[in-house]
Amino acid sequence: MLYLISIYATSSTPNQRSTSSNISTTGDWLQGPHVYALYESYGIQKHEIEILFIAGFGSSMLFGTLVASLADKYGRRNICLLYGILYGISCITKHFPNFQILFVGRLLAGMATSILFSAFESWLVSEHRHRNFESDTLGIIFANAYFGNSIVAILSGIIAQLAANTFGYVAPFDTAIFVFIAMCFLLATTWSENYGDANAPVSQSFLSAWKSIKSDRKIFLLGIVQALFEASMYVFILEWTPALTQALNKESIDKTDSKNPPISHGYVFASYMVAMMMGSNSFKVFCNYTTPESFMRYIIIVSAFCLSVPVFLPGNQVIMFISFLIFEFCIGIFWPAMATMRSKYISEEARATVMNYFRIPLNFIVVVILLKDFHLKIIFMSCVFFLSLAAAAMFLLHKLALHSIPTSSTINKLLSEQEEKMLQAMTSSIDENINNNEQNGNSMA
Repeated sequence: MLYLISIYATSSTPNQRSTSSNISTTGDWLQGPHVYALYESYGIQKHEIEILFIAGFGSSMLFGTLVASLADKYGRRNICLLYGILYGISCITKHFPNFQILFVGRLLAGMATSILFSAFESWLVSEHRHRNFESDTLGIIFANAYFGNSIVAILSGIIAQLAANTFGYVAPFDTAIFVFIAMCFLLATTWSENYGDANAPVSQSFLSAWKSIKSDRKIFLLGIVQALFEASMYVFILEWTPALTQALNKESIDKTDSKNPPISHGYVFASYMVAMMMGSNSFKVFCNYTTPESFMRYIIIVSAFCLSVPVFLPGNQVIMFISFLIFEFCIGIFWPAMATMRSKYISEEARATVMNYFRIPLNFIVVVILLKDFHLKIIFMSCVFFLSLAAAAMFLLHKLALHSIPTSSTINKLLSEQEEKMLQAMTSSIDENINNNEQNGNSMA
């Protein structure tokens, strides 16, 4: 998933994309640290907050999948513009301490999130191939983009914290509105449009995407890994605040005081982003020695161990925070690795639709966990279980990827066959020329 507002459309080489910025995720990052805290400051109870998050993930699963998948037919840039509009309206709803209005805001945010995690990356991969850039450079582009995205996230976390401390928890959302306006302007003026199969009906796009997943085991396993890992990640995003707060072991905490919060959400969030940035940078190092299919097996296993800390050491905030930082490091590797593998396995015609199919199970998992209102220990145990399954799927995907790589003997055999065909063609061409010359000579005689 790559979210770029760039001068890519006018660049002649991938390296000229240094002017790119991750402004489209800035609006999302600005909101992240204070969503939960804002709801608490309005006096909304934990169960009601979970309902609001359920609305967001449910909307992403039901409506977002449809809306984001329209990008293949009606244009990726157009749908990305819609992302800014939907998310901007969602931010406006945060001004109202009214459950119903906040509920509508979460529905809009859910749809916007589906666009964010599919249409932007689909646009990039399509534009990259349209300009005939080398496919091997995509992994580097993804790594650099997520590295830059982490820097933007760090700055966003700090800005969000300063805004919240000065003007209250709603201020980061107001800041995000201006970011979305700037994003839409830059996108409309710098991006060219591209499509999947624009001539196919929407139903055909969904059917084609489903057939791709069913017929290719690598795509199927990749979808399982993405769904289970991201489900655990989203649950972590929702639960890290209460997990660290409970680890303080303080009986009376005023959650409505934005001036003196029990946890500096913005600074903690910025720390997470530093760890994620380090992970994104490490991705390029790992790729020098092996493939994403190989090292992601162990990254997922480490992630499972990290999220097991709240289960076994729920009262140790320091160790818990360190484990969360390591998990964010793993997330930093996960994003470019998955984007690289998706660009390798998923066809162009229905790319956005396939990616949104992957998001259906992850949203379903998160919704179920939130609906059941489990204890924190059970929630993190579920995350460990999901990551264990994701690791198993990753091992299978790695095995399939190894079998699909042609060996040196196979390559030599193919080359020999091609050389033989070329020699036969050259021989037949020479024979034909000789015959023609003989015929011409006879006719002249």
